[in-house]
Amino acid sequence: MSKLHLFGGGRRPGEVTLVDADSRRAAERRARLAFWVAGLLTTVLAGAVLAHQFHPIVGLLLGALVGAVLGVLVAGVVLAWPVLRVLWHWSAEILLGLLLVAGWVWLMSVTGVWLSLVLLAVLVGVPAVATRVRRRLVALVWCAVVRHRLRHAFAEVIRSTNRRHVAPPLILAARPTPAGERVWVWLRTGLELSDVEDKTGKLAVACWADQVRVTRAGSSYAALVRVDIARRDPLRTKVTSPLAALIPDQDNDQCSDAPVSPGMPPLGLDLVDVPDPGPEPEAKPDRRARRPRPTPSADVNDAYI
Repeated sequence: MSKLHLFGGGRRPGEVTLVDADSRRAAERRARLAFWVAGLLTTVLAGAVLAHQFHPIVGLLLGALVGAVLGVLVAGVVLAWPVLRVLWHWSAEILLGLLLVAGWVWLMSVTGVWLSLVLLAVLVGVPAVATRVRRRLVALVWCAVVRHRLRHAFAEVIRSTNRRHVAPPLILAARPTPAGERVWVWLRTGLELSDVEDKTGKLAVACWADQVRVTRAGSSYAALVRVDIARRDPLRTKVTSPLAALIPDQDNDQCSDAPVSPGMPPLGLDLVDVPDPGPEPEAKPDRRARRPRPTPSADVNDAYI
């Protein structure tokens, strides 16, 4: 039976860890720093305010108590932030699951069993029958999957380059495209576009795709990049062209008014109907052409010498 560990340490087989050991140690350092900063600032501010209401010593003691309580709360949030970040990454899926469960419970409470089954069959059957609806839902599901896969792939890239101090990029919006998905990513300090361009093969493997292209999303911010994930070639599919219906048919006289390109030769003619081309006219000499000047003979040259 597998066990769930929030923070990683000496993980044994069969245990699932949400946060690795490096993130845990970094979270502990930040939690200690947050405790002292928040506690000291709150102690000074609260002591200065309470000193006007009570004795200065009593106000200072109450301020220290408030600072300690607030410091513990801030340190707890910072320490639990890696787990909260994982929950935030899966917030859309968690919210969708809760809505489905709550909606099913509400539907069962206000309607009968048979009506609930009919509504459920309609909700499941329409996407299964309607091709466009099914493709749209599948594309949205792939967008959600790609966000998680890119987050995992970027973490592996940072770990492989020994940049453990670099924060992973922020995965922003994602939308489906005819070839796959397009995702916008905000790079953190320590990463640049060239670092990601060299790892497109690993990104394609992580996203279960054919290929991945990474480019800048705009000219204003170098940290904003666009990741195009290609799963299929949209040009391979057969496209029905309406131009075939405009070609006139020899057995159908109704297509005689179909538009034809001026450069297209006439159709439906026999060779006897085509006139033979006549002889080409001879080209007339151009009178305005300049005549070559005569070359003087050898005797004339000798006379000048």
